[in-house]
Amino acid sequence: MNDPNATSVVGFTRMDRGTARDYALLDELAKPYIAETGERVLAYLESLKGGFPGYQVDRYVHSLQTATRALRAGECEEIVVAALLHDIGDNLAPENHAEVAAGVLRPYVARHTYWMVLHHGLFQGYYYFDKTGGDPNERERHRDHPAYEMTVRFCADYDQLSFDPQYDTFALGHFAPMVEGVFAREPWGEHTEQDWPMRG
Repeated sequence: MNDPNATSVVGFTRMDRGTARDYALLDELAKPYIAETGERVLAYLESLKGGFPGYQVDRYVHSLQTATRALRAGECEEIVVAALLHDIGDNLAPENHAEVAAGVLRPYVARHTYWMVLHHGLFQGYYYFDKTGGDPNERERHRDHPAYEMTVRFCADYDQLSFDPQYDTFALGHFAPMVEGVFAREPWGEHTEQDWPMRG
């Protein structure tokens, strides 16, 4: 059904019947929508409030704490944003949340930042897999990857520490300009061809 508020819509109801004009229109209409991705990501973070019972903080506070620790440690904005968003998939995909978070970030970050977020769940297991019947050293299969140490440090210094209700955590608004900056990058631009995040 066509949106009555839309100023322009395509003529097709099946994609195989679309014209070049239809697809040019869709490309044009997508630009401002894509430009608002950062705002939608920030709004979605609010949905993490109250999720995953039993912890002393919810995933929303955990995400803010992880990002706060990364920022205070002097990480670049890309890593701080990755820290903020690393668990954004928890509500939708609790069994593969890292893949969801990594997928959201992938068009906007360096290869190793993406890899770190994609594998952080496995690396986080170092701290508890032995208590749940797993192998805490499962991350060792990735020992030769260039981002191995980066991911170990991310989990050790930021992620696994960030369940503390007493920690002085920055509010989401503190990170909003960073998130908007990362998502303002050209999707699949030069930054995604880099191994390491660009500073500055």
